Amino acid sequence: MARLIRALLLFVLFAAGFALPPIALAEPPAIGIVIMHGKGGSPDRLVSDLASALAAKGYLVANLEMPWSGRREYDVGVKQAEQEVEAALAGLRDKGAQKLFVAGHSQGGAFAVYFAGRHALDGVIAIAPGGSTGGAVFRDKLGESVARARAAVAAGKGEDKLNFLDYEGSRGTTPVLAKAAIYLDWFDPEGAMNLSAAVALLKPQTPVLWMVAKNDYPALRRANIPLYQRLPANPLNAFYEPNSSHREAPIAALDEILRWTGKVANAQTR
Repeated sequence: MARLIRALLLFVLFAAGFALPPIALAEPPAIGIVIMHGKGGSPDRLVSDLASALAAKGYLVANLEMPWSGRREYDVGVKQAEQEVEAALAGLRDKGAQKLFVAGHSQGGAFAVYFAGRHALDGVIAIAPGGSTGGAVFRDKLGESVARARAAVAAGKGEDKLNFLDYEGSRGTTPVLAKAAIYLDWFDPEGAMNLSAAVALLKPQTPVLWMVAKNDYPALRRANIPLYQRLPANPLNAFYEPNSSHREAPIAALDEILRWTGKVANAQTR
C-alpha cells in the first residue's frame, strides 16, 4: 500500500508540472598543452598541424618558438627557455585549462622531459625526442666547440658571440653563432639536454607518453626505446610507435595524444 501511495504522489507531482532535479554530469576537465618544435624548426612547420588539430578538438594550445629555432639560434639560455614555457602554461591556466601538459618533438621532446623534471605538470609528451648532448656522437662532433665555449667562459668572455657547431643526425654539423655561455648551457654533455640524465630526474607522479616513430632514424630508435624502460614507474605511462618518419611523427601521434591526455586528465579528476 505504501508503495502504491508513493507512486500515485509522484504521478500527481509529475502531472502538475513538477520536475525532478536533473542528474549533474561532470564536465571533462579543460586540457592545456604547450607544444615545442625541434632543432632549427619553428611553430609553423612540423608541429603546426598537430597544434591546429588539438585546438580544433577544444584543447587550449600554446605553440611556442623556442631558442633552438632557426630564427633564434640559441639567443637565450636554458633558464630563460624554462621561463618561456612557464609563462605559456600560466597563460593557458588563465584561459581555463585545468590539466596542463608539455609536449615536444625531437629537441623539443628532450627539453620537455628536462622541464618536467623540474616543474609540476599533469603529464609530459616526448615525440621522437632527439638532440641529447650526452650521446657519443654529440660528444665527438661537438667536442671542440664545447671546449672552446668552456674556455671562453673561464676567461670571462662568456658574453662574446663566437662561431660554434650544432649537430643533427639528418644534416650533420651546421654553424651556429651564439654567446659562449649560452652555447655551453645548451651543449654541455652533462647539462640540460642530456636526455638520459633528464629521464633520471623525472618525478614518479608525472606520467609520460613516450613516442618512438617506427621509421625514425635508427640511432634515435636505439637510444630512445631503452630509455622508456628507465622512466619512474607510473601506471599512466605509455609507449607508442607512430607509423611515421621522424619528421612526420607529430601529426602521426595526434590520435594517441588525444586518447592518452584524455585518460590521464580523467584519471586525475576522480
